[in-house]
Amino acid sequence: MTDAHGGTARPRPEALFDALGAGYEKAFAGSEAHHASLAWLLDRLEPGSRILDVGSGTGRPTAEVLAGAGHDVLGVDVSPVMVELASRQVPGARFRLADARELPLEEASFDAVTVYFSLLQMTREEQTGLVRRLARAVRPGGTVVLATVPVDVDDVPHAFMGHPVRVSSFAAAGFEELARGAGLTVVEERSALFTPAHPEAAPEPHLYLHCARD
Repeated sequence: MTDAHGGTARPRPEALFDALGAGYEKAFAGSEAHHASLAWLLDRLEPGSRILDVGSGTGRPTAEVLAGAGHDVLGVDVSPVMVELASRQVPGARFRLADARELPLEEASFDAVTVYFSLLQMTREEQTGLVRRLARAVRPGGTVVLATVPVDVDDVPHAFMGHPVRVSSFAAAGFEELARGAGLTVVEERSALFTPAHPEAAPEPHLYLHCARD
């Protein structure tokens, strides 16, 4: 794929996840560490909390678990296919087709924000700016959960479930610094090694930062 100037164009996340569809859920929804992270979050939430799920995918497991516990969940995703799947699979939550980088966010408008592995196809600058905006959208004392693959890479090509992507991330220390720079306190850090249920998948490190807004 080339851009208008003949260079290599960045693969669009919406095209990737439109193509993956329910296959993404099959590969990743069984992560025990992800479910443990959701259990940690549920223990901290007041009844009927307002939650923003960034990169909500098919709605499973995140929105389904949180909405099933009685919380008011808004999921946003750039993929029309994912938003359609999530709306059908998790009728107890609301889903919006939107790019989180462009989503209007009011100060202190949510009790919690979840960002499970939805930063990886953004540049480091975009990740930093978005997490800062999301932190401000959480009420003081509210919760932000950030999860990523903690590797020190910046805009490198990668094959993800058979599809070409470009990824950026931070090593664990850099990701923690990103969270602190956004005004978050890292309450708990959890690491896991997970192998997606996909024939082309290999074990990958996962890092979960459970944070509170200062």
